[in-house]
Amino acid sequence: MKKINLNKKWLVILVVILLVAGLVTYKRLHQEPLVVKTVTIDQGMVEATVSNTKAGTVKACRRSKLSMRGGGVVDKLLVKKGDHVKQGQLLLELWNRDRKTNLSQADANLEASIVETRKACVNENSTVHISTTVEKSACELAHAHQQVAEDVKRDVETMLDNTQLRAPFAGVVAEINGEVGEYVTPSPPGVLTPPAVDLIDDSCLYVTAPIDEVDAGQLKLGMNVDVTLDAFRDRTFGAKLTRIAPYVVDLEKQARTVDIDVRLNNPPADVKLLIGYSADTTVVLDKKPNVLRVPTEALMTGNFVWVVNAQNKLEKHAVKIGIGNWTYTEILSGLALGDVVVRTPDQVGLEPDHLVTVQTDQP
Repeated sequence: MKKINLNKKWLVILVVILLVAGLVTYKRLHQEPLVVKTVTIDQGMVEATVSNTKAGTVKACRRSKLSMRGGGVVDKLLVKKGDHVKQGQLLLELWNRDRKTNLSQADANLEASIVETRKACVNENSTVHISTTVEKSACELAHAHQQVAEDVKRDVETMLDNTQLRAPFAGVVAEINGEVGEYVTPSPPGVLTPPAVDLIDDSCLYVTAPIDEVDAGQLKLGMNVDVTLDAFRDRTFGAKLTRIAPYVVDLEKQARTVDIDVRLNNPPADVKLLIGYSADTTVVLDKKPNVLRVPTEALMTGNFVWVVNAQNKLEKHAVKIGIGNWTYTEILSGLALGDVVVRTPDQVGLEPDHLVTVQTDQP
């Protein structure tokens, strides 16, 4: 009796197993295909890159906040915001008619001194003369007077120059503080006052941006950099890495970073880059053309991908990867040219042998 019950028990178990196996087989044969986005493995450029942790800023290689060397009333304001000026061009002039008068007098005195010197020394320059101690002393004294006159003129010219503000380099006027008739004072020691003229050299631009300290050790001067700006989202500007800060910035509630400077390579003439634009920098550490690659988003943790086989069923492949960035990753082994992989590996329902319907999303 016990033997018969035991056989019945195993018979029930066997029936259950067969039913489950049959159900699984039925579901596989009659499962609803899963719609997946795919991409075909191709060959192309792959780069290893490092990007800034937060937005960088477009700056000018030269920018001077120009102030007057002395105080006075603005008599002439010769430029306005946005004007392009040449090196040495007069920008602003204080009232200085008294100093111009002094310069005219100094010029006249110097001319008179030069004439007196020529008269006193004429005997020494003639072909026939008798040199005397008195003649030599008069000539030397005249030269001394002329030197004094020259020194006085230089002093007066310096005083006049102090009332004039000239462009130290060619550039664009970004800001002006002051109007004709206003009194201008120089900045006292330790007290910051607005500049009379803010001048920017817009012929040379660069971007400064923070890079995470973890990535900073991979950077080298001269590396190529891709720069993108919010103002020109569809454009990428070439640049070179020109400076790596020799220190780490440690700010509260912020990751430690290293500032870098990148010099823009001749921006196109049709693009007007403004100082202060926000910019993103991508430093190219390495570059490989014509290598097997996969969109980085198609990679799963542990370097696996879902491959769609010839029967439109899923296979899980392990791959060996090389260099890469957020866009593409190099494939060293595990895939072949033309393989079709699922672009969104985090999609619900992906499992081996699952039937899929391919929705091509080739980049």
